[in-house]
Amino acid sequence: MAGLKDIRNRIASVKTTRQVTSAMKMVSAAKLKKAQDAILQIRPYADKLHQILTSLSASLENIEDSVYTQARSPENILLILVTSNRGLCGGFNTNITKKAIELANIEYKTQLKLGKLDFMCIGKQGERQLKHRGMNVVANENELFDSLTFDNVSVVAEEAMKAFADKHYDRVVLVYNQFKNAAVQVQTTEQFLPVKMEEQTPDFGNLDFIYEPTQEHIIQELIPRSLKIQFYKSLLDSHASEHGARMTAMHQATDNASEMLNELSLQYNKARQTAITAEILEIVSGANALNG
Repeated sequence: MAGLKDIRNRIASVKTTRQVTSAMKMVSAAKLKKAQDAILQIRPYADKLHQILTSLSASLENIEDSVYTQARSPENILLILVTSNRGLCGGFNTNITKKAIELANIEYKTQLKLGKLDFMCIGKQGERQLKHRGMNVVANENELFDSLTFDNVSVVAEEAMKAFADKHYDRVVLVYNQFKNAAVQVQTTEQFLPVKMEEQTPDFGNLDFIYEPTQEHIIQELIPRSLKIQFYKSLLDSHASEHGARMTAMHQATDNASEMLNELSLQYNKARQTAITAEILEIVSGANALNG
């Protein structure tokens, strides 16, 4: 059995760890509230924007003329992996990175073998894991999480859009954690480019709208804006998921530390009782020796 001093040192160490994990849990909970509000506010806007776009384009025959809707043979692929810059959030980063690698090895197996599959990483953790696996990481935008604003994200979205428009890539796919609640994140793969225009009947009823300047012009303006909103939404989803995962992980770590403290306290009391009993036996034995 470990000595009393060793057990006391372990108890002090676990108490310090519990204080740190408890503080991190509270910090993550505060950040989660703000991140959760942001993603819940943008989702209705993004969904409505997409609905308007598909409704307007349903009656047009030349929507394929847009550079962002042109479907091409997927020879060159860009996977955009969204993780976090920091760890201590359970399996948040590992699981989504495995999802991206699985997508590369299964759906884009041919492109991967030919060296025509690239990764863009948003988050240091995913970048580190991909490079360790030997994947081709051509760019990183890890600084986005330092200031996660629509303007900053739009710049990165435009870079991906330009790469597709210039035919450097034939398909761009987003891989990220979609926020469901504080304890649940849904691993999501979403085609970013080319834009999939869903076939849908316009829901404007019998109303006859006058479009200014033209219906085609409005759609061409909506597509880039919708893409930027989609990109921004995926990062907000991942950001909220990160804080939820970290809060959950730190909550579990705090509970584990408390359980360990109880076990160590019990172990310490048993060791102390054993030491006291041994001292009493020594005293009694010494007294008996003197009396004898």
